[in-house]
Amino acid sequence: MGTVKDTFLFPQEKVAVFEAAEPGVGPVSWASANVGLVRDRLRTAGACLLRGFDVPDESVFAQVVRVFDDRLAEYSYGSTPRSKVGDVYTSTEYPAGEVIPQHNEMSYTTTWPLRIWFYSVVPARSGGETPLADSHAVYQRIPSDVRQRFEQHGVRYVRNYQPGLGLSWQDAFTTDDPAAVEEFCRERNIAFEWLDGGVLRTVEICQATATHPETGKPIWMNQAHLFHVSNLKDATRLALLDMMDEADLPRNAYLGDGRPIPEADLAAIRQAYDQEKLAFPWQAGDLLLVDNMAMSHGRSSFEGPRKLLVAMGAASYDNLPAVLAREAR
Repeated sequence: MGTVKDTFLFPQEKVAVFEAAEPGVGPVSWASANVGLVRDRLRTAGACLLRGFDVPDESVFAQVVRVFDDRLAEYSYGSTPRSKVGDVYTSTEYPAGEVIPQHNEMSYTTTWPLRIWFYSVVPARSGGETPLADSHAVYQRIPSDVRQRFEQHGVRYVRNYQPGLGLSWQDAFTTDDPAAVEEFCRERNIAFEWLDGGVLRTVEICQATATHPETGKPIWMNQAHLFHVSNLKDATRLALLDMMDEADLPRNAYLGDGRPIPEADLAAIRQAYDQEKLAFPWQAGDLLLVDNMAMSHGRSSFEGPRKLLVAMGAASYDNLPAVLAREAR
């Protein structure tokens, strides 16, 4: 099967690294034989990097993911543009010059994938890292009064699916059927209304924090700082607010009771993420497994071509007890 070195990428024993010491080691057979080891490292290190393995295409990537998750999740109720490639997806398709802030995948809603995988097909010439940050450490760094405010009220996400501005509701919900959208929203307790011009508005009040199911640690688990209008570049924000009322913006975030989030709170949250950020340069063929609750991720700006594929395990926080019971056997 080939020799595989077992180390850590960072001195604080964050991000375990399994590196093939010789060419041609198949990641599917190695992962199948080392499921327990990878899961143990994931529990303590927050993420696992498989490097130097023979990963020729997205089909092999998907096979590796299926070693750990029986099924792959569909990107339904998404918030950013992606394209499907076989059974997996492209990473968020934003221009190279834009930075994607730290976030736990789909933490803007109440159901999220437990694990998320990345496959570096073509690393950028420069930049393009996928920084990680320890969600518990971020929670601890945020001032206690800010945490208490968020934990008391939660986060209210308002999304307006307007033609030509951001994702359409058809893309976000992966359907052309309004009735299917309404059923999805009712099942998830998401308020919705259809506005003039076929615009859909959704409002969902979600958690600000959570408890990691295996470590028992409190974690920061929301995307208020990312959805909030202040995350936009000044020129973009001013142009949008000149076109429409704040209530009609493609997306925005408030405290759960509808009050604005203080700018100082958002600054403290962003600073906490910056202080905990861990980044490394991608290599071609890298596979990165991330515990989506233990670690947030983001994206640095970059130059040159870059191709990163993403897969999410179908296991979610909603069916966690069954998942943990199955994996314990």
